[in-house]
Amino acid sequence: MSETSPAAATIGRLCATVPDYPEPGIIFKDLTPVFADGAALREVVDALVAPFAGRFDAVAGVEARGFLLAAAAAYATGTGMITVRKAGKLPRALFTERYALEYGKAALEIHQGDVAAGTRVLLLDDVLATGGTLGVAVRLLERAGADVTGIGVVLELASLPGRAALAGHHVESLVTV
Repeated sequence: MSETSPAAATIGRLCATVPDYPEPGIIFKDLTPVFADGAALREVVDALVAPFAGRFDAVAGVEARGFLLAAAAAYATGTGMITVRKAGKLPRALFTERYALEYGKAALEIHQGDVAAGTRVLLLDDVLATGGTLGVAVRLLERAGADVTGIGVVLELASLPGRAALAGHHVESLVTV
């Protein structure tokens, strides 16, 4: 998406910048003011799904902010929503993918049976940084038999290798910083 698009302008106007969070030297981009504004949320969700129109049957969101986007997108498009959760939150049989973080390890999970084989899925999250979390989410969905037809994010950090980590997938970001 063009950095001069209406959605990009709205994000630029409302996104809060927090210096030195969560540690010195980091400039945190806080999207919660964008989510809190009804018209802005609608504009962002519409812009996220537009490049993928007609190419998905369900929307998946990564815990936690991805849930906000995916739920709104699923509602707006009349599709279902798949939750990609942090480990230990789901009660039924699971697919689990473990991955390394900068300071430790983590895992994401989805319920077995929540995605029918061949379902075309649009995966949404707030930020694309290293691509680790979204890459794990793609692997989980594909293990479940889904076809990940696209990945949409609000912000992409251009200085990090997120897009390269998702090579082979159609990735759209509304704003690149």
